[in-house]
Amino acid sequence: MIIEAHDLRKTFTARRGRGRAEQVEAVRGVDLSVAEGEIFAVLGPNGAGKTTTVRMLTTLVAPTSGSARVAGHDVTAEAARVREKIGYVGQAGGVNENALGRGELILAARIGGMSRADAGARSEELLTALDLTEVADRPVRTLSGGQKRRVALAVGLVNRPRLLFLDEPTTGLDPQNRARLWEEVRALRERGTSVLLTTHYLEEADALCDRLAIIDHGRVVAEGTPADLKKEIAGDVVTLRLDRAFEARRLLTSEPYIKEVHEEESVLRAYLDDGEHNLPHLLRTLEGGGLPIRSISLDRATLDDVFLRHTGRSLRDAA
Repeated sequence: MIIEAHDLRKTFTARRGRGRAEQVEAVRGVDLSVAEGEIFAVLGPNGAGKTTTVRMLTTLVAPTSGSARVAGHDVTAEAARVREKIGYVGQAGGVNENALGRGELILAARIGGMSRADAGARSEELLTALDLTEVADRPVRTLSGGQKRRVALAVGLVNRPRLLFLDEPTTGLDPQNRARLWEEVRALRERGTSVLLTTHYLEEADALCDRLAIIDHGRVVAEGTPADLKKEIAGDVVTLRLDRAFEARRLLTSEPYIKEVHEEESVLRAYLDDGEHNLPHLLRTLEGGGLPIRSISLDRATLDDVFLRHTGRSLRDAA
């Protein structure tokens, strides 16, 4: 395992009105195991504790309690050794907006201990691999969002880390640049780099990761492969919007073909076997109960349904 964390916790002191101090528990006992060569996603809404967890694993923040080993070293007792083995790309990128892209890469390589010649060669290698050669000598502030993200990714990779942390790597990117970055992350795995990324995008976790952990309110509520987690959800999902969702839930719960029903305000999600054949029965049941439907859709189970099962709410809404 390249990451092993046990009962990791972090409590901050927040100042409220009139100087009142309040303890805020951002991470509440996280256990994580990430294998060499994996793309592992930490999935959850904003404020769930994803970034704080990553900052502890990257030695940027000391845990309040618990323990973690990253790349074979303890994050508290051997922080310097951990930093030698990892790359980190935060949400803000961490690149000087006024510097040239090439200069940022060479600087990062030199700080990492490379000679001037090796730093130059490694920078050229990454600029070519990430299609940045044409913009390498422009100030970072003049680049597009996707180009800035790729420069930040190059800085995180310049010292050939065994493990790369990506905190919300595609936030703010358009679909084309997001897909491009996904390709780069997959290529990293093919070259043997382990990747841990945080995201609140369901599609990103589903498309990219080998395994994932769902985190909510500072706790891991589910962990596994996307396929295994979705298998927990029985059958197909019917999503209904209607005015009297509570009455509809009570009516459908007694139907033999319905496995589960979840209600959120005016939205009802019913999980049923063989949705295509049982959907007409569901419609007749609601019609017989005098419950008009505003909209309806039939889908296969998604990671959002897994999140709903474990937290009681939709990740799309929470994010």
